Amino acid sequence: MTAPRYPLPDLNTLPEDIKARIAEVQDKAGFVPNVFLAFARRPAEWRAFFAYHDALMLKEEGNLSKGDREMIVTATSAANHCLYCVVAHGAILRIYEKKPLVADQVAVNYLKADISPRQKAMLDFAMKVCLHSEQINDADFAALHAHGLDDEDAWDIAAITAFFGLSNRMASFSGMVPNPEFYVMGRLPRQK
Repeated sequence: MTAPRYPLPDLNTLPEDIKARIAEVQDKAGFVPNVFLAFARRPAEWRAFFAYHDALMLKEEGNLSKGDREMIVTATSAANHCLYCVVAHGAILRIYEKKPLVADQVAVNYLKADISPRQKAMLDFAMKVCLHSEQINDADFAALHAHGLDDEDAWDIAAITAFFGLSNRMASFSGMVPNPEFYVMGRLPRQK
């Protein structure tokens, strides 16, 4: 892999609020995901990016689980050819779903993945938003409704897809490299 086009900033030079958030993530994950440092080169944009990220991905209400949300990111990031997001969010997907193979399956071909019919309908909608959003119609909403997903869930699916479309493009153009830790997360049971 090549080095990122934009060098990661020194953590000690960042504003206090950003350093504090990065420290929280490091404490939880055991490392600092490169996306946190890469976007920190522009603090105002970092704050806006992570505020919207958290509003979408940490949301408690609605019918989408955290695993569903990560599945949307993994599938659409693969469609957008974003190595960083497929590797990073695939790792989180494996952990949330407790399925070591699911991220690879979803990234390569979600239609053949070991997922529920509800999750397939969710990804059908996400992929249409990702690749052909101008073609979304009432039938697409009806397919979600048939699986217990409502119009607010459709909004969440579309918003996650669109937000990560931006993230995919920023990660890809800048040469953002996945942390090595992501490649192994969730593949084997945790050691106790």
